[in-house]
Amino acid sequence: MTNELTLRRPDDWHLHLRDGDMLAAVLPETTRHFARAIIMPNLVPPVVTGAQAAAYRDRITAAMPNGADFTPLMTLYLTEDTDAEDVAKAHASGLITAVKLYPAGATTNSASGVSNFDNVRPVLEKMAEIGLPLCLHGEVTDPEIDIFDREAVFIDRVLDPIRKSTPGLRTVMEHITTKDGVDYAKSQDNLGATITTHHLVINRNHILVGGIKPHYYCLPVAKRELHREALVEAATSGGARFFLGTDSAPHTDKLKENACGCAGCFTATNTMSILAEVFEKQGALEKLEAFTSLNGPAFYGLPANENTITLSKGEPVTYPDKITVGDETVTVFDPGFPLHWRVAD
Repeated sequence: MTNELTLRRPDDWHLHLRDGDMLAAVLPETTRHFARAIIMPNLVPPVVTGAQAAAYRDRITAAMPNGADFTPLMTLYLTEDTDAEDVAKAHASGLITAVKLYPAGATTNSASGVSNFDNVRPVLEKMAEIGLPLCLHGEVTDPEIDIFDREAVFIDRVLDPIRKSTPGLRTVMEHITTKDGVDYAKSQDNLGATITTHHLVINRNHILVGGIKPHYYCLPVAKRELHREALVEAATSGGARFFLGTDSAPHTDKLKENACGCAGCFTATNTMSILAEVFEKQGALEKLEAFTSLNGPAFYGLPANENTITLSKGEPVTYPDKITVGDETVTVFDPGFPLHWRVAD
């Protein structure tokens, strides 16, 4: 029986840090264990230009805990007015690592996203030319499409046509939630797929059975158990197309616990402990390093981290239930089972 596991320091390939007081409160929860993270650009207003990305990076750096060894990997928010040359310049300078595509209205702060995908074709073609990855929130927003079907429909209606019309475009399907997403990722070249911590743990029953659980509500919404099982199989397989993107998304409890609560699960604090439990249950602890530390850098053309972290198994770990943000709180994701794995100090 394995009671200790050392792996290269992990990276998070999908992270929300927000800004201001929230940024200062949640950033230490990521820098404690992670070396790098792809930073989401859906602020208000969104990060749409190279200059805005540079300014946001500076605010993140300024909020860094003393002694933290962490690199924010910046992204731009794709709009129908995005300047392809500005994108290329930001990429050439090393400022940005990817561009994020939100279908308009798909999730938090996505109102400035894309409605007519033909209007962003010149930017996508430039990205294919320079090798800059496109990260996608993979859901259609048509009101007639059931919310549980929106990822599968997105693959057919949007993602596959984009990839066929833009050969060579490196694409990341972010936070996949369905067997459809897993199967599509396995069938493609130049494509990666991130999987969140919480989608490996919860299905839609966790949100709705016995009362509405707002802290399990996220977008894309958790699906049936058969889809969760497909995600677990993909993550624990060691397959190079699949890597960790927590989509850790902090909202204050006031915004989560109301008649129209925000979507998002805050998992930065306890992700590595949760993942170790999931992988151990599958008999796949030896594949955890590939999922958290190797596959993502390989896809993005970056070196794996040289330093390491060590997880040890023992008595249940106690994490804080909440993170304080000014006068408010953010609830830490509760996986619903004891966590016996901890990251050594």
